[in-house]
Amino acid sequence: MTNFIPIFPLGIIVYPGEDLNLHVFEPRYKQLVNECYAEAKPFGIPTVLKNGIGEIGTSVMVTEIVQVYEDGKMDIKTKGQQVFRILEVIRSIPDKLYSGAIVNYPTNDQRKNPELLRKVVNSLRELHNLMKVSKNFKEVDDDLVSYDLAHHAALSPEEEYELLGLFREDQRLEYLKRHLVKVLPLVNEMEKLKERIQLNGHFKQLKGFNLDL
Repeated sequence: MTNFIPIFPLGIIVYPGEDLNLHVFEPRYKQLVNECYAEAKPFGIPTVLKNGIGEIGTSVMVTEIVQVYEDGKMDIKTKGQQVFRILEVIRSIPDKLYSGAIVNYPTNDQRKNPELLRKVVNSLRELHNLMKVSKNFKEVDDDLVSYDLAHHAALSPEEEYELLGLFREDQRLEYLKRHLVKVLPLVNEMEKLKERIQLNGHFKQLKGFNLDL
């Protein structure tokens, strides 16, 4: 399916199903939000990369306008919908302050590999334990998908964008698994280094080496 959507380019990656809160203050995006909310239609958030707007983004729906300030600025709640690919950016739209894009929606195979999902979740929990952080995914493990996990896997923005461009769930889970296999030993070594630094200057109880052996 190909259609036109208003766009709100941002330097973030939004995943389908993600809850995203935004503070909107630019006139063009205030207009965009008000129109989309009144008409119950989505707008697109394409990711802004170093070289400009990336071709991949996610459509979102405004679920609530939480507060409108005296100057028209607003706090809103949105929810990620579908991943899209930009075919053409429409920079100027008659009577509109915002821009838009002609997009299509690549087929997204969301069939899960339960065994691979468990490996990723277990590795992710190991990472969080090493980093001494606690995450509540608000779903039982078997109901989680890669999009629920990606923001919590210590991916760089570029890596999060790469994952957004994968259109099969098994590919996304495999991407996360390989990333965690790479990063876990590094984090583990950093934690050991921190322990050694903290022990420096403390009295140590160590057994001496026996030269007679």
